[in-house]
Amino acid sequence: MKNMNTTLRLALAAVLLCFSSSIVSAQLIAVTAGDFTKVGLSGGQFLKIGVGARGTGMAGAYSSLSNDVTSIFWNPAGLADVKRFAADFSQTFWFAGMSHSFAAVAIPVGEKFRLAASFTGFSSGDINVTTTDQQEGTGGIYNVSDIAIGLTLAGYLTEQFAFGATAKYVQHAFTNMSASGFVFDVGTRYNTGFNGLVLAFSVNSLGTQQAYTGPNVTRTNPPTDGINTMPLDMQMQTSDFNVPLSFRIGLGADLCKGAVFEPEIDADGVLQHSWMAAVDFETFSDVPEQFAIGTEYTWKEFVSVRAGYRFGSDQFGLAGGVGLKYNGGGFEGQVDYSINPTQNLGLISRLSIAMRFN
Repeated sequence: MKNMNTTLRLALAAVLLCFSSSIVSAQLIAVTAGDFTKVGLSGGQFLKIGVGARGTGMAGAYSSLSNDVTSIFWNPAGLADVKRFAADFSQTFWFAGMSHSFAAVAIPVGEKFRLAASFTGFSSGDINVTTTDQQEGTGGIYNVSDIAIGLTLAGYLTEQFAFGATAKYVQHAFTNMSASGFVFDVGTRYNTGFNGLVLAFSVNSLGTQQAYTGPNVTRTNPPTDGINTMPLDMQMQTSDFNVPLSFRIGLGADLCKGAVFEPEIDADGVLQHSWMAAVDFETFSDVPEQFAIGTEYTWKEFVSVRAGYRFGSDQFGLAGGVGLKYNGGGFEGQVDYSINPTQNLGLISRLSIAMRFN
């Protein structure tokens, strides 16, 4: 009976993966059909901004190693490793005064499953309104803001195979116009049992097209002497847009757990050294494919140093970060910081605070 249940779970996971893969392929083909570039064909770009200083400190090579609340973004299956109540907050200090925030909480549901709620927000800050005649500003301001509210369920279908899925409500707001809809993320992770090697697969932002609506879409122009004698109602036509669909495959391992070195544990049960290494390949519906490599070294489960590099991005390349962890009295706290230099947009930094309670 146990073998039968395991077989059924694996079969269900395989069906879900095949289904999601077919949807991804169909959407990517639909977007890339024809001889034109993919760049600029989707909105909701904030959905691609990485969360958490640990993952971004490794240049995003994190889908196979993610085992905290930020797994909601990188690979929902990683949430299955959150064994107790946990909370995470991450703030990205973007260029030109823009900001990106992420907050989430997760709780165990039974022995095998985890449930999490998350909020992601992006704000452009106040931007001066300019025209061709008033290039220094008209005195008016506007802003762009995006939010995503998600619910994630993850768990182990077998001792080695984890699966996770997220449903998100997404809203984009621009002055008096807004667009909204639902998107879905799915992910899997498989622990091979061979020297700590882990395989990961995830799909982000499966969803339908969205379109802007609101007061600014419809307006009335007043009468113009000698031309119009009556007010003229105008309806602006807005184009539907896709959210940025992405497909990620990852491979990672802890090199100090048999892959290269044997683990060293002291008398208190503290792992003396941990050296993680990972690679991620990503393909998107709106930009060229990207490849990331990353590594993390942790000393005595206390201090971590991270580095990574992203290939194929027109802005991001080198990444780095540090982290500190405290564990005691039924409480575990972690503070992480990362930096991501860009080609033209300056230095982007992130600060993350994570907490776990027994």
